[in-house]
Amino acid sequence: MKRIKILLIEDNRFLREETAALLNDQADIIAVSAAGNRSAIAKAEALVPDVVLLDIGLKSQNSLKVVALIKKLLPRTEVIVMDLIPTQTEVGEFIKAGVSGFVPKDATVDDFLRTIRTVVKGVKVLPPTEADSLFSRVVESAIQEGKKQQVIDSVKLTKRELEVVVLLAEAKSIAAIARKLKIAVFTVKGHQRNILDKLALHTRLESLDPALVTAKRKPKSKRR
Repeated sequence: MKRIKILLIEDNRFLREETAALLNDQADIIAVSAAGNRSAIAKAEALVPDVVLLDIGLKSQNSLKVVALIKKLLPRTEVIVMDLIPTQTEVGEFIKAGVSGFVPKDATVDDFLRTIRTVVKGVKVLPPTEADSLFSRVVESAIQEGKKQQVIDSVKLTKRELEVVVLLAEAKSIAAIARKLKIAVFTVKGHQRNILDKLALHTRLESLDPALVTAKRKPKSKRR
């Protein structure tokens, strides 16, 4: 059986190694990892992979430009971007650059592998960005209508995010959390970022009207 050749481009060395190990455990996949720098492009040309898995948040390079360059050099290579779900505008830009698939932040290992096997067959796997756009519009509308407190109360962590927080508080490593929850290491990374984003959003909403928060937390005064 012909194995799917994959090049993983990821800045974080630990995540590169762990994700590559997960992929190489599959009977139909063989993976080679590379840092998110110019050597990754050279490695892509040498390997001529069936699929390039690319971290959308590369620090050393612009991921969109990397996609365009890979597709220019290797038009038959499929590209999948990983990590947080991009905005609707970004999705369009990445598709235009040649991306065939997206692995969202809450993907399971099965979803991750299914995406790889699907794009190899020539089928595109797109993220559900419409839901995110709708959520953003609802939040903005609620704030404009003066419902700041309701929005603050609604900024909650999901069950999975709470599980990640608990394990992080126990000083568990990303790999240990991934094994415990049976999800990919880069999915854990996505949950971490999402948790921080939600906490930041909560802080920004509170800063719109601190009185809302202090009034909610202020204990009732005792009668003398």
